[in-house]
Order: sequence, then C-alpha cells, then structure tokens
Amino acid sequence: GLSVGEPKNEMREVIQHCGALLPAEKPRYLMGVGTPQDIVYAVTQGIDMFDCVMPTRNARNAHIFTSKGLLRLRNKRYRQDTKPLDENCGCYTCQNFSRAYLHHLDKCREMLGAQLNTIHNLHYYQDLMVGLRDAIAKGKLSEFVATFEENQQALQAESLALEAQAES
Repeated sequence: GLSVGEPKNEMREVIQHCGALLPAEKPRYLMGVGTPQDIVYAVTQGIDMFDCVMPTRNARNAHIFTSKGLLRLRNKRYRQDTKPLDENCGCYTCQNFSRAYLHHLDKCREMLGAQLNTIHNLHYYQDLMVGLRDAIAKGKLSEFVATFEENQQALQAESLALEAQAES
C-alpha cells in the first residue's frame, strides 16, 4: 500500500511495477491512494479496489469532490451560492441543500455540515467507480479518462480566474 501524500511519481512507479507482477485474474487492492485523479490512474493500470480516508476527511474540511474538480466550500464566494455542490450529482445533499447553506454550516462548525459533505463525497466516489466500471465494460476507458481530466481542469481554471478577479 501507499499513504496519502506520497510523491506522485513514486506512487505511479509502484502501481506500474506491482500491476505488472500481480495476476490479472485476481482482484488487485491498493490502499492509501485516494484522490479521484489517482484512482482513475490506478484503474488504468489494472487496480480494482481502493480504501482511503480522503472523501471523509476532505468532507470534514469542506473540500468537496465534484464532476468538475475540487470545490473548497470555505471560500467566501459560496456564501450566497444557491447551486448544489455538484449540478451533475443525484445525492441527498445535492438534491436538498445549497452551497450557501453548507458554507454556513461549515462556518458555524455545525456537525450537520460535515455529515452532508461526507454523504456527497462518498456518493461522488461511488459514482466515479460506477463510471469507470461502465467505461471498462464498454471498452471506452480512454474516453472516460480524457473527459474526466477535462472536467477536473475546468474547475481549477475557474477557481484561479475567480481568485485573480478577487485580488484585483
């Protein structure tokens, strides 16, 4: 296994090395790898199962995984944002609560905020794995990975632009 925070190049070397040695007909388990990007990469290398604290730990710190990348809910720009955490998500949190309300719960240190964020992050990870399995079954993993990477970069670019705008 690996631990969260290992340098990416070392993590990828270990995954490639072990993936080549492990029997393809057996389940391949990788622990300690938890970002969506790392999971997608590991799946492309033949890894089947993961376990990591990242979705729950990040939820407690108001870091939200979305179909467009990481959303840092503590940012003041979400104070009046009436959109759900992720408009592409069908989880209980996204169907019932706004970013503004979840931002408020976090600022007040209300435990409900962390619980709702956790529900969302776990749902996001489950959906990610369903998408990966479906893409593999259809022989479209490379297309899935390309779309995933584009979506992740979209929120990053938007965040940088908004931060630059706020500073000016």
